[in-house]
Amino acid sequence: MNQHNERNAFQIRLAVAALFILTMFGVLVARFAWLQVFQHGKYLTLAEQNRISLVPIPPSRGIIRDRNGVILAHNFSAYTLEITPSKVGDLEDTIARLKGIVDITPKDRRRFKKLQEETKDFETLPIRTKLTDDEVARFAAQSYRFPGVEIKARLFRQYPLGESASHLIGYIGRINDKDLKQLDEDGMLANYRGTDHIGKLGIEQSYEEQLHGVTGFEQVEIDSGGRAVRTLKRTPPQSGKDLTLSVDIKLQQIVEQQFADRRGSLVAIDPRTGGILALVSQPGFDPNSFVDGIDPQTWGELNNSIDKPLLNRAIRGEYPPGSTFKPFMAIAALEQNLPLVHQTISDPGYFMYGGHRFNDSKKGGYGSMSFDRSIALSSDTYFYQLAVQMGIDNIAKSMAMLDFGSTTGADLPGERPGILPSPEWKKKRFKNPAMQKWFSGETVSIGIGQGYNAYTPMQMAHATATLANRGVMFKPHAVQSILDAATGKVTLVEPTPVKTLPWKPENIERVIRGMEGVMTIGTAAGVFRNAPYVSAGKTGTAQVYSLKGAKYNAKAINERLRDHSWFIAFAPADKPTIALAIIVENGGFGAQAAAPIARKVLDYYLTGKMPDDPAAVSASATASAPAAEETPGD
Repeated sequence: MNQHNERNAFQIRLAVAALFILTMFGVLVARFAWLQVFQHGKYLTLAEQNRISLVPIPPSRGIIRDRNGVILAHNFSAYTLEITPSKVGDLEDTIARLKGIVDITPKDRRRFKKLQEETKDFETLPIRTKLTDDEVARFAAQSYRFPGVEIKARLFRQYPLGESASHLIGYIGRINDKDLKQLDEDGMLANYRGTDHIGKLGIEQSYEEQLHGVTGFEQVEIDSGGRAVRTLKRTPPQSGKDLTLSVDIKLQQIVEQQFADRRGSLVAIDPRTGGILALVSQPGFDPNSFVDGIDPQTWGELNNSIDKPLLNRAIRGEYPPGSTFKPFMAIAALEQNLPLVHQTISDPGYFMYGGHRFNDSKKGGYGSMSFDRSIALSSDTYFYQLAVQMGIDNIAKSMAMLDFGSTTGADLPGERPGILPSPEWKKKRFKNPAMQKWFSGETVSIGIGQGYNAYTPMQMAHATATLANRGVMFKPHAVQSILDAATGKVTLVEPTPVKTLPWKPENIERVIRGMEGVMTIGTAAGVFRNAPYVSAGKTGTAQVYSLKGAKYNAKAINERLRDHSWFIAFAPADKPTIALAIIVENGGFGAQAAAPIARKVLDYYLTGKMPDDPAAVSASATASAPAAEETPGD
């Protein structure tokens, strides 16, 4: 009986087990049928995607040349040794072992560490760039020992002239999170797949879209180990467009040589087109340092330097213009037909207003002073009175027409607007109600380019070019043409006339005659003696800090507290082809440091004469300067 029951129970368990097994086989067969028959198309596509890899091909970046075809930025190909941190177990051990095969310097390690902090672990980072053929061969023979490490062929940006024109050209650097966010917002992220670098400053940044080009792609068949087997399809990249600048790099280098180790800036413009002929900001930097990723030590030296080599003084340095402001005050006074422009005053060397004494730069004054002589000799007393007659509202309105207090629209990123003072500006500038009121005495200093006035060399050159061009204003631009190398099509950057100021021709010529007097009988006569061309200019000296009534003695104060040296000019005076503004920081009086550099620039540009030894410039200029130059405020 027990055996019978046991047999029945066993048969039941066997039947249940068989049914379960058959059911599972049925489910498995149904699943296979579902995957192989009904989902065949889907999984075939996935299999193809696993078999085929889409590899981006970064384009070659466009070349930058000066107006005469001199190459300022180009590319070359080289091998790099790159590490993907997420694929490496012990990073320090890997780098230590790599040093036995490839020369890895402490500078390479510092740069790699900085890149690690700025990028994600799954991105490849260069530990060594520009490998030699021997280094490539040595690593290739032992690459199996280094998972996550590979050699890649890369295009490198090179700036063959080093520091020359560095602030104008800019540089490229590795793409960071901020760049990625901006590219995503602009809808350009897809075009940067496979690209590690992007323009950071200057022309490299402002013309990034044209220079970068269009990324290409390869469809590559890969095996189970991830190795490429064959290329199925290739869409070639489109190289970036080449840029030709309006800049004359030889002129640029002459200016840089004349500055030597002094700080400052020069902007030279063709007033007929707005084309930038030279844009100098001293000191500069070597843009090649940024291409591979700058190491922390070099970055610290640049970023913490008291001389601020990374500051583009031409478009971001804001300085009181000093007496270079006077020609623009003069044209405004003539246009408003102020009584003073028809009068001759007595210049005792000071001006009393509101119980305050405003001293002239020339002790004892110039005596009898007319409108025309006031420009040539730079009489502060005359322009103090001119400012009072004009009033701050009219001054602000007239200067705004020349783009003072706003950017010029130049094709360079980061331009600052400067400070055009007015009662409205002061209310916005100060939070303390007691500081918001405009005092009439403040207008007096504004008239000679001091007080709250602060403008960039670009703004000063822009205004000077507008005066030189008899009131026709062009937007400054550094790029002259854009070449599509694939099609050969050249697109010219057409000069853009912004506006024509409603100045009367006779008023313009009267101011220009006064500026010609600066070069013949005035504050720059010694510097421009025997010049083979007729030029118009204006010296300027800008105070760095208030003397509070004390006598100015350059030798007795810290070098960085000495006055800035300004000069504006254009030539030939009747039909100008070049207009410029130059500032030498803490250089002293306008004719002492800035004007001699301007003379060398105009000599070269107009006559082809090469300058002498830059070290001799200041000494020779000072020796030939007239007495008028030996007074501050000119």
